[in-house]
Amino acid sequence: MPKALVSVQAPASKSLSHRALIGAALANGESRLSGVLESQDTARTMGCLAACGAGFVRITEGEYVVKGMSSGPVGGHAGGAPADLNVGESGTTCRLLAGVVAAGQGAFRIHGEGRMHERPLGEPARALAPLGVRFRFEEKSGYPPVVVETTGLPGGVIDVRLEESSQYLSGVLLAAPLARGPLTISISGSKAVSWPYVSLTLQAMADFGVPAVVEALVEGRFQAVDHAGVTSAAPGQLRFKVEPGRYRPRTLLVEGDWSNASYFLAAGAVGRTPVRVTGLRQGSLQGDRAILDILAAMGARVAWTTEDGVEAVTVSAPASGQLRGVHVDMGACPDLVPTVAVAACFAQGPTTIVNVAHLRIKESDRLQALATEIAKTGCGTEILPDGLVITPAPLKAGQRIEFCAYADHRLVMGPSLFALAGIETVFDNPGCVAKSFPGFWDAFAPVAAASKEAAE
Repeated sequence: MPKALVSVQAPASKSLSHRALIGAALANGESRLSGVLESQDTARTMGCLAACGAGFVRITEGEYVVKGMSSGPVGGHAGGAPADLNVGESGTTCRLLAGVVAAGQGAFRIHGEGRMHERPLGEPARALAPLGVRFRFEEKSGYPPVVVETTGLPGGVIDVRLEESSQYLSGVLLAAPLARGPLTISISGSKAVSWPYVSLTLQAMADFGVPAVVEALVEGRFQAVDHAGVTSAAPGQLRFKVEPGRYRPRTLLVEGDWSNASYFLAAGAVGRTPVRVTGLRQGSLQGDRAILDILAAMGARVAWTTEDGVEAVTVSAPASGQLRGVHVDMGACPDLVPTVAVAACFAQGPTTIVNVAHLRIKESDRLQALATEIAKTGCGTEILPDGLVITPAPLKAGQRIEFCAYADHRLVMGPSLFALAGIETVFDNPGCVAKSFPGFWDAFAPVAAASKEAAE
């Protein structure tokens, strides 16, 4: 019989932490942020914003006073060195700030580490060129390192393609209120991936007093709609109108992170012990809230409770004890793919994950990496042009498997779930979880211990 449930506090949202830090940095005055995720990626965002003129004072864990820029991002000018923006391995920092600094004055050099110089950045250059922003790529066209040269945004009409990442649009949206005139941004290209993250950007902009108007094409005419009700986007069907304005300083608490909570929610579904997670908001706009729907479709039991005003969600294994395979489009929640792919190994029947071709340009080629590492357990893997098929096989307790992390945080946290099958999991770089969740191993330890106890 399952033991008493294990409780875990969700870490702060990485996506919303990035956006809150940017909003506070662009505000004219001091903001106080709490619940900020402290990770390598968010540290890179703060460092880059500081290089552009913002100030950050850490009060205690996750709590910062942010002194905003008085007139937007400032870089090096003619004859001087560009502002140095080392984004490390943070793709979010890179893509968001590529748009944000375009609204500044001067030159900004964006560069990174690891695979960052293999990750594309050509779309912001194309989209912002009509507004006079120049991206001077130093090595390979369309990839960092790049120097962004700008005299600010004049306003106008542009389009952004989202086949590779929604963060291109988010960066331009965050910059738009600093333009000298109204800016209209349309979605072009063949498809839009990771759409829910755009809603998080719009939420952050509204939090700091610079809302955007979202218009959808209805019966041949564009009409204003509530972005919270838009669950997907198609090129040519949505556009955004942003008036010039100033970000306003404020006090803000960052909500919990559904991406990093997904490992614990999945642990409840695949392990022998239910897992209760606090710190998540049931009505969150985070796209990775979809993990509950996916786990429920696989047969897991999901229950929300509220005690003393605190929401919590508990996930437990199916009453039958056996998850079932699913066919799932994860284009809107690609960061969940490592979680779902590993959970699929505990199921009966294959699981097919589609519409995630853009995972090839993450910290690693996540499709190839997941297929390679999952195959070490004996489960079948097949790489599709835009996804992955996982065919379960009996997971053998007691075996020792050495996994390669590819210096990719999610390729450690996802496969860590194999420990709940009694497998001794060994990673060549377990510390790379610090990129997004430095406290992961401390939080995961009681979950693994409870599962081991329940098995004895």
